[in-house]
Amino acid sequence: MKSEVEKNLQFTKHIKAEGRLREFNFTRHTGIREGLFTVDVVDDRGNRLIFEMKQTANNWNITNANLPQWVINCTAVLQEAIETELRNNNFIKAVTTSSNA
Repeated sequence: MKSEVEKNLQFTKHIKAEGRLREFNFTRHTGIREGLFTVDVVDDRGNRLIFEMKQTANNWNITNANLPQWVINCTAVLQEAIETELRNNNFIKAVTTSSNA
């Protein structure tokens, strides 16, 4: 019996935004949320900003409109980080095999 298992993907990238190097944390969940990353970053006051990036055609777009402009300005860099990570990890479904003896 073959079953397909899709793993979650988590990674961190340091990206310069608004003159500062900031740590962006990315999480890709499997299942019904396919084509969606949750991203979080800390602002200057120590508040964690959490937003989603959704895949549309060949782009990844921020779905939340209520974010600081410095996050919105990073959209292209965030998109490239996601694409690079997916490419580098050959993010494909892993196939496992088990037998019913």
